[in-house]
Amino acid sequence: MQNHTEHIQICFDCAAACEHCATACLQEEHVMMMRDCIRLCRDCADFCKLCASLTARHSDYMMDFMVLCAEVCDACAEECSKHDHDHCRACAEACRRCADDCRKLSANA
Repeated sequence: MQNHTEHIQICFDCAAACEHCATACLQEEHVMMMRDCIRLCRDCADFCKLCASLTARHSDYMMDFMVLCAEVCDACAEECSKHDHDHCRACAEACRRCADDCRKLSANA
């Protein structure tokens, strides 16, 4: 059984960045302009936490879920990249890293 400790940490780091971004977006002056960002960040955080959990327990579905998690991370990174806030830029970076790692691991399955 392969140890995926680094991947699990990358997933949790992405989830934390997404949660922080969503919370910070709620404090922005034009919060309605941030609603897609908030929604995607919340979805992405949930996907990343589940991906980490499935990976930690070596679920039979973890590799398939990594493909889906990468898609959600890509969408979140794309949305966050549209905004010029530090929290959005940090979130987009964390999402790209998680998506890349998910793709790398699922391709090597």
